[in-house]
Amino acid sequence: MSSIPKNKDELLSAITAASSKLLEDYIAIPEDMSRVVGIEGNVKGTEISVCDTAAYLIGWGRLVLKWHSRMSSGQQVDFPETGYKWNQLGPLAQHFQEEYKDWSFISLQKALQQVTQEILALVQSLDNYDLYETLWYENYTLGRMIQFNTSSPMKNVRTKVRRFKKANRIKG
Repeated sequence: MSSIPKNKDELLSAITAASSKLLEDYIAIPEDMSRVVGIEGNVKGTEISVCDTAAYLIGWGRLVLKWHSRMSSGQQVDFPETGYKWNQLGPLAQHFQEEYKDWSFISLQKALQQVTQEILALVQSLDNYDLYETLWYENYTLGRMIQFNTSSPMKNVRTKVRRFKKANRIKG
């Protein structure tokens, strides 16, 4: 399989694989280490915690579901989110981190699993034409927009989380 999914089955597989591998890494991290700052943040020169990485992924996953819901019902969508432009993704990431700052690490993991399941169900409900054979937002298909905001950042976050685990001698 190529690194960029080109059809429904590849997208389902990419999201499933990326999320399950990341979850394995999250499970290995002790709760008392989950709020330790030491992971490169989304804003240049910042560092975040493992919990913040989960908040980031939950935020993007929920945005994908919101986009699809609004577009499907003929409502306007403010991409990427109301109050943010595409060149403000760092502040948007910080917004997600703030939104979930009081959540326990276990609750964040469960929320990430839930939003991932909802995205997988969405992808499952659509056909290849809807996902990859028609433009959905500007020059992008819906499948590509989903991948940009699920499996791709999950892989990126996993690399950072694994670096954090190694630096803190966390096994698993």
